Amino acid sequence: MPIRKKKLSGLEWEIMEIVWQQEKPVSVREVLEIAYPNGEKAYTTVQTVMNHLVDKGFARKEKIGLVNFYAPTKPREETLEGEVTRFVNRTFGGSVNALVSFMLDTKSLSADEVASLKALIDQKTADDKEEK
Repeated sequence: MPIRKKKLSGLEWEIMEIVWQQEKPVSVREVLEIAYPNGEKAYTTVQTVMNHLVDKGFARKEKIGLVNFYAPTKPREETLEGEVTRFVNRTFGGSVNALVSFMLDTKSLSADEVASLKALIDQKTADDKEEK
């Protein structure tokens, strides 16, 4: 029975980051060696998580010989956009302004980060003007 939960847990994010970084489908063994080179996770744990990712629709699997190979079903950016949108909707009523205001008010951003955000906003504004 497919898992209906369409968001990623922390461990699923860790594993998907590896899957997204690869240029070709990867096996459980390859993910295990890249993500946990010191044996921090068991093979069966990674295998179970990767199968959950397939059930959730984040990855697809293809069996070649005796080995399953996994690949993402959508780009990281698309998955990230969905996660961020759900977070902003759940915690800030869908308002990105409220999120940014919270970040500025709690002083969790350094002066360099604020300057970088200003530069990004300025660039986005300039790009939008060029498109018109």
